[in-house]
Amino acid sequence: MIGPADLRSALGAMDIYLLDQLLRGRIDEGHRIMDAGCGGGRNVAYFLQAGFDVTGLDADPQAVAAVRALAARVAPRVAADCFRAETLASSSFPDGCAEVVVSSAVLHFARDDQDFDAMLAGSWRLLAPGGLFFARLASSIGIEQHVRPERAGSRRCRLPDGSDRYLVDEPLLMTRARELGGRLLDPLKTTVVQNQRAMTTWVMERER
Repeated sequence: MIGPADLRSALGAMDIYLLDQLLRGRIDEGHRIMDAGCGGGRNVAYFLQAGFDVTGLDADPQAVAAVRALAARVAPRVAADCFRAETLASSSFPDGCAEVVVSSAVLHFARDDQDFDAMLAGSWRLLAPGGLFFARLASSIGIEQHVRPERAGSRRCRLPDGSDRYLVDEPLLMTRARELGGRLLDPLKTTVVQNQRAMTTWVMERER
């Protein structure tokens, strides 16, 4: 029997909604995984240990150093250059380098509309046709009356929990999906945390 400690060891701190995609068979052995905004590697620990081809990028050099250390410990076959200190908008990874692109709690750090679109386009560029795009990001869905925009018309808002985030909504995500050539694999799903913040899961297949 697999116990809780074994699960924690195998899965690390993987986003539960990303785990859902894995359990539903949408991420297969042999898929190349790109963590676009990898932080210290919480979402790639399992994939590294399971032998997947894993790459990642993050604008924070300290985060990249941490994920490189993780890879050296659990998957020494993986070259350090597979994880790079770069921005999403201007990374050196080639177009279509991954069948799965993970963007977990990243896009809501955009400064404004232009920055959001640049981050999104830079992430999408890395996804191969037919690939899976998984994003979790802050939204205003379900908490519209509780957020305060920085200025009129701005999507950059102060949340009740005291954080400042770029907040998406359903019309924006659906519009961007059409523009990018993405097909929703799941309906948009939003978790509202006691009116303090809302996180939306956005899962698409790249059709072109």
